[in-house]
Amino acid sequence: MVSKKGGQMSVFALIKILYLSDRKVLSLRGRPITGDAMVSMPHGPVLSRIYDSIKSGADENQSQTWHEYLTERDNHNVSLRVQDPPTDELSQFERDILADTLSQYGHFTFAELRDITHRLPEYVDPQGSSLQIDPVKILMEEGWSKEEIQEAIMSAREEKVLREVCA
Repeated sequence: MVSKKGGQMSVFALIKILYLSDRKVLSLRGRPITGDAMVSMPHGPVLSRIYDSIKSGADENQSQTWHEYLTERDNHNVSLRVQDPPTDELSQFERDILADTLSQYGHFTFAELRDITHRLPEYVDPQGSSLQIDPVKILMEEGWSKEEIQEAIMSAREEKVLREVCA
């Protein structure tokens, strides 16, 4: 995504566009791209681990992979450390969603993205803190039936177990 913005991108836009992309894939497939926890924060929903990685320094263990490909933020921007970071862990569908979301929202300012994400039905003002967002709420808002949601939950659990076994 950052490469499509010339190798540099506002962290605010990156955080929001990643959240919106994860939300879109969740609503279409029943599981997000990142598997990251979704949280409401004062400036709107974000992906928790990714948000923490952006805030932390390069020497933090939890953000080692993040900082392998992106610089620490400088004046609210991050830049690519490598020309073409690998995307092979993403499906073509996921890459397309990321590109579409970037195209749809990439020109908005931070204030506009904050306002857009504040209007999402899952957003609750955390009053200066953060609150977990239940992905089930998003699926219900997107018209998924209880049965479809249960199937998605079971599939996600099975996928997690398979990843752990194969790791």
